[in-house]
Amino acid sequence: MATAVITHSAEETIAFGRKLAAELSPPLIVLLRGDLGAGKTTLVKGIAEGFQAARSEDVTSPTFTLVHQYRGPQITLYHIDLYRIDTERELETLGLDDLLAPDCILLIEWGDKFPRFERDRDVEIILERVGETDRKIQRNAT
Repeated sequence: MATAVITHSAEETIAFGRKLAAELSPPLIVLLRGDLGAGKTTLVKGIAEGFQAARSEDVTSPTFTLVHQYRGPQITLYHIDLYRIDTERELETLGLDDLLAPDCILLIEWGDKFPRFERDRDVEIILERVGETDRKIQRNAT
């Protein structure tokens, strides 16, 4: 099932993320697709707020740290950025398999670089710039 929405600002993208959180239940692997600057981290800000795991201003891109953890009262979110990971060997050193638990959701940016995430994902969210501040957000569930 695929659904799509257009947001017109970062605030609307965050608000959509909060709404989306109500439709997600762990355990899940969520692939976040989109070019640099498409709004992937902005969407995660809303998802984290929706789960009461972090305030939007506390959510940042894990480009250099690779994994950020946000604990909510009932679930744990892992925001993962694989942009700088190029090989299966590098991927293995992250121990991502150890993160998926009954109360966890993995939000993975650039996961489409690795076939296993294409195969194992539960949800795919595609973000696309369609204007200066406009974003098309499409959700595909398996």
